[in-house]
Amino acid sequence: QVQLVESGGGPVQAGGSLRLSCTVSEVSYSTSCMAWFRQAPGKEREGVAAIRTFAGVTYYADSVKGRFTISQDRAKNTVYLQMTSLKPEDTAMYYCTAGTLLYCSGFQATGFNYWGQGTQVTVSS
Repeated sequence: QVQLVESGGGPVQAGGSLRLSCTVSEVSYSTSCMAWFRQAPGKEREGVAAIRTFAGVTYYADSVKGRFTISQDRAKNTVYLQMTSLKPEDTAMYYCTAGTLLYCSGFQATGFNYWGQGTQVTVSS
């Protein structure tokens, strides 16, 4: 089965940067779309960024455009989320997800079949 492991989370000051990593156990049709979601206590889970792993096309939530960048290293079976100009409202548990292309641009959590355990990002003001 597809397994994903996130890393790179931690505490950071507002305005700072952080890079999250996600290593996936396999690259296949089942992981043709990979995305980052986040969830803060008491809030709904929201999509942050997504990438079509074969084409390299990327998608971003309006709230992070210009600040976050999703990328991949196929040789390492890894996707990254480079976060800059971090704000306190970015504080959340960040999850790496994988699925097929159907919901890649829509950030619908139900469209992603595989989820990592999450990595915590805490932005202090």
